[in-house]
Amino acid sequence: MKVDSKFTPELLTERVKKLHGQRVSIKGFIYAAGIFQQTGIRKFPLVKNTQCKFGPGGLAYCVILVSLKDGVTTNFTLQPVTVEGILKIEPFEGPDGITWSVYRLEGEQVY
Repeated sequence: MKVDSKFTPELLTERVKKLHGQRVSIKGFIYAAGIFQQTGIRKFPLVKNTQCKFGPGGLAYCVILVSLKDGVTTNFTLQPVTVEGILKIEPFEGPDGITWSVYRLEGEQVY
């Protein structure tokens, strides 16, 4: 995918398609501009590295929208975190009509 583009299913590789619905462990960074609290965080964009953007000008495949299951929270940190949970291919389109994220992770654990 290119910057500021729309997702189409034919962009996915077979390897990625097989990960849909699978339990995974993914390391990345909590995107600071995507959260508004320091503690008790339940939802956040997880980015591949600190240069990744979420939203306009970003690469949708570099962002995973994380929703932590009931009872699980995390705190903001500038350090990388690892999130374990179920990966879903669920493109998220921003208000500008562009795909901002391709994946969603139902988080079970953050460390």
